[in-house]
Amino acid sequence: MMRAGFRMILEATGNIAVVGEAATGIEAVAQVRALHPDVVCMDVQMPDMDGLEATRRIVADADTSAAVLVVTTFDRDDYLFAALEAGASGFLLKNAGPEELVAAVRVVAAGDALLAPEVTRRVIARFAAGAGAPGSSAAGGTGASHVGVPGDAIGERAGLTERETEVLRLMAEALSNGEIAHRLFIGEATVKTHVSNVLQKLGARDRVQAVVLAHRSGLA
Repeated sequence: MMRAGFRMILEATGNIAVVGEAATGIEAVAQVRALHPDVVCMDVQMPDMDGLEATRRIVADADTSAAVLVVTTFDRDDYLFAALEAGASGFLLKNAGPEELVAAVRVVAAGDALLAPEVTRRVIARFAAGAGAPGSSAAGGTGASHVGVPGDAIGERAGLTERETEVLRLMAEALSNGEIAHRLFIGEATVKTHVSNVLQKLGARDRVQAVVLAHRSGLA
């Protein structure tokens, strides 16, 4: 019933196609490999294989490029951090409104990360304190090589310009692109370009990874 509701909401937009459904984590991984979707809306608790392990396998599969949006009933920090460590690009609660679900799918499809401001602050606080997720030693993905680099050096090591380093620092304060643009007196389109350059140079999969790297390096 929940999947049917999601399908109705998404397809009602007229330009989002739901290409497949899965009832278990194993089915989800197989469907992604067969159908190559842009976005996967992933639950956490599922039979056979939970959504966190399914997310980890999907993100690690070089033959797929799907972004994973975790949609769960449970507002629990352990699920949140485990999902981010697994490679999810967004985290949304099932009590969100239909318009929030549609917006979240569009955000992660565009290559951005989606976390509500209050969730972002929890992520920042957790990683700034050095806690991370259990067993974590890196932000994950190709950005892991920068972990442990002093804050003043991470920008130089990654080849960031002074402006890009400044944008990264503001990203780590949980500012949106619009807020960064206002703070730096530049256009939002310019901010988007800087953010894209920052992610590419850091080797970060998305905005969340970049923020984690900034805090772990002491930049923010």
